[in-house]
Amino acid sequence: MATNILMPALSPTMTEGTLARWLKQEGDTVKAGDVIAEIETDKATMEVEAVDEGVLGKILVADGTQGVKVNDPIAVLVDPGEKVPDAAAPAPAAAKPAPAAAGPAAEVVGETSQSPAPATPGRTEAPPRDAAPAAKGNGHDAGGERIFASPLARRMAQQAGIALSGLKGSGPNGRIVRADIEAAQKGGAQPAAQTSAGTPSAAAAAAAATAPVGKASAPAITAPHKLIPHSNVRKVIARRLTEAKSTIPHFYVSMDVEIDAMIELMGKLNAKSPQDREAPGWYFITINDLVIKAAAATLRKVPMVNAAWTDEGIAQFEDVDVSVAVAIPDGLITPIVRHADQKGLLTISREMKDLASRARAGKLKPEEFQGGGFSISNMGMFGVTAFSAIINPPQAAILAVAAGQKRPVVKDGELAVATVMTCTLSVDHRVVDGALGAQWLKAFKQIVEDPLSLML
Repeated sequence: MATNILMPALSPTMTEGTLARWLKQEGDTVKAGDVIAEIETDKATMEVEAVDEGVLGKILVADGTQGVKVNDPIAVLVDPGEKVPDAAAPAPAAAKPAPAAAGPAAEVVGETSQSPAPATPGRTEAPPRDAAPAAKGNGHDAGGERIFASPLARRMAQQAGIALSGLKGSGPNGRIVRADIEAAQKGGAQPAAQTSAGTPSAAAAAAAATAPVGKASAPAITAPHKLIPHSNVRKVIARRLTEAKSTIPHFYVSMDVEIDAMIELMGKLNAKSPQDREAPGWYFITINDLVIKAAAATLRKVPMVNAAWTDEGIAQFEDVDVSVAVAIPDGLITPIVRHADQKGLLTISREMKDLASRARAGKLKPEEFQGGGFSISNMGMFGVTAFSAIINPPQAAILAVAAGQKRPVVKDGELAVATVMTCTLSVDHRVVDGALGAQWLKAFKQIVEDPLSLML
């Protein structure tokens, strides 16, 4: 029988993606494990394998289609010789809702009795329609007049013993919604109802003015401009950074680090490499490779920074997995050097070059950029003198590395010149206190200024 091939969720943050291209055509035989398409996710372009066997009967989403929602049908798979349907196969019937939840299906989107979820931004409640009467006292008032309420609001009111007739709905056309029940349970004021014209009252407007950043629409742009549509990667970056900056209490510790000894070590190591790039065993160690190794060694010395905040407690990571920010055409991605404290410089260098190359080509596997316990963002190659980075949740810290510059320094009471780079550690204050952040940065400085210790 005909079955739908659905848009897969290829990363934890993916809600929609771009169907980059089909690798199978209509009429092609498909076996389980065959690569059938390439999907551009919020992180990379990934191959999708078939899980069933059959014939690709109909492609529903063409190459290059953007904004395809996760679990939307993208093609129809049929048995050999079976007639190809004109549209997607019908979805399996949903479980029958409990009697108290009776009502139009469109009214229960995003509202379940198990885990009430906040309304999706931009979503409006459907206009009230006729439905089966609710339980006595929770569907009609004393005079038998219909009370309009969402199915979730009815269930919540019934469970809490709250009469709907005593509430004033804040939804469209006075419809009672979850927020009204929650307000009644708390004994507080209900949300301001909308006027008959559908415009918010003054109280609602005031509440909207104090809404969290990122929830309201951006101000209208009136100047001449060219609109560049958001890519999936850019959308995710915007959402995650907004969440990180608004929910994580950042604080910053900066320190100037002399890197002359590190530069000297780098030069000696690279001098031992074959001069021909095509020769077996060729390598080129960079300052970034040394910084990754130094940060990993520091995390092993000061392990409480290699951690994350959870509601149950601080999760201290056992492995030292370092995420390294890599610029890609659509934004930023952080491939991970796993067990960086246990790897030599040459291994880190080659692994990082491979990860960065595949990141820019959109060919990273999910396990190569998901996870990590600590991040590094290096903008020294752009000549940046200092900057602060935003923490990459759920991690508790990120190190911002600026350019090495010749600066005057005082050594043994004498004025001298040294190559100095400014490093700024951004930390989650829920996990890392000021003294601990300073301790980590001090240990990092000691390792960088005595890089031979990395060889031990």
